[in-house]
Amino acid sequence: MKKRLVSMMTVAAMAMSLAACGTGAAPAETTAAPAETTAAPAETTTAAESEAEETEAVESKAEGGTFIVGFDQDFPPMGFLGDDGEYTGFDLELAQEVANRLGLTYQPQPIAWDAKDMELETGNIDCIWNGFTMNGREENYTWSEPYMDNTQIFVVAPDSGIATLADLAGKVVEVQVDSSAQAALADMPELAGTFKELVVTPDYNTAFMDLEQGAVDAIAMDVTVAGYMIQERNSDFVILEESISSEVYGIGFQLGNTELRDKVQGALEEMAADGTLKTISEKWFGTDVTTVGK
Repeated sequence: MKKRLVSMMTVAAMAMSLAACGTGAAPAETTAAPAETTAAPAETTTAAESEAEETEAVESKAEGGTFIVGFDQDFPPMGFLGDDGEYTGFDLELAQEVANRLGLTYQPQPIAWDAKDMELETGNIDCIWNGFTMNGREENYTWSEPYMDNTQIFVVAPDSGIATLADLAGKVVEVQVDSSAQAALADMPELAGTFKELVVTPDYNTAFMDLEQGAVDAIAMDVTVAGYMIQERNSDFVILEESISSEVYGIGFQLGNTELRDKVQGALEEMAADGTLKTISEKWFGTDVTTVGK
């Protein structure tokens, strides 16, 4: 009897144990499904937030936003780092005035000159405004109207014995990388071929130091920049009378960006009409060198 009672109790205990295990397993599986279902809305919310942020950024740019001006910080007087640690220059002062008139926040952005196209194409800058020669680049950018004339010339030491282009034969000439002077010399093999060497440098500050030290015999560059740098250095360097080429400066925008170009052009024309262009030009050059509206 006792054995039967024990057996019955054992069976009952096993049944209860099995029932308990079976009952606990089902809810665990049922609970897992909602957990997976809850994850989807989190992803949907993230995508929606991301889209909203992008839309807000576009709207902000349309309503105002920044005007990011790409420039070479070693190209005075057009754009450079001033003694006070702030970016300044003729072109940058024009750009800042344009931004103010368009209700945009002005942001000067120094760039490596040979990387300017990449900076523009990736949207890191809105335009290239820095003594930017239009000639030979007409099809590569959406341009403003020319706002200034310029020529490419040679700078030499006063005791160099160089007075004409013919005197550059056998001499070492230096030029900035990807500059208009470099392009002009590439189109003049009959002249460049007479040089002992054509040295390429990252910026014209380096070129002037090389000329001062006698490491090179001449620098090929923009006449406006040459005049300013000679004056600022209080040096007696000489600009040859014979020039390499004549050209015009413009503001380069990404190809197809006519909307921003038209706004900037309109602001420049307003500045020409009310005398602001003349005032800024006289501040930097002592005379009005601008051509807008003339």
